[in-house]
Amino acid sequence: MTLWRIALLPLLLLLPSTSMPPAQATAADRATGKRVLVELRKEGGFAGLLDRVTVHADGCARFDRRRGRAMGACLTAGELRRLRTHLRALRLGAQEPPPQGADFIKYTLAYDGRRVSRYSLPPTWKPVVTDLERALEKYWKPR
Repeated sequence: MTLWRIALLPLLLLLPSTSMPPAQATAADRATGKRVLVELRKEGGFAGLLDRVTVHADGCARFDRRRGRAMGACLTAGELRRLRTHLRALRLGAQEPPPQGADFIKYTLAYDGRRVSRYSLPPTWKPVVTDLERALEKYWKPR
């Protein structure tokens, strides 16, 4: 019985870390000490899409796609200014339940200590998602 407890304890200690509060920084962000401004996750569809953009408060970002390695770059002053303007108008709202069927894209935004997932983009989400997708296309380059 004691051996069983010893084996189970490390697993139980890991469990809370997998259910972290939504907008906490990743291990890489904590290592650099950077505060996360906003994060977008775009996932789903038949193709198995998984894109992630994490923008830090200083304007530097991490771009990650399923089909390649993560890249880092800093947004221009204009891009960061436009993103911050759109974030001020952002209303996250409530979680949206998954629609019935298949081939849906799930958008998850983490901002201001909250994380919300949606399958349709509300009007205040569209400019933020557009800015982050545009940055992903501009700065992420396959290797």
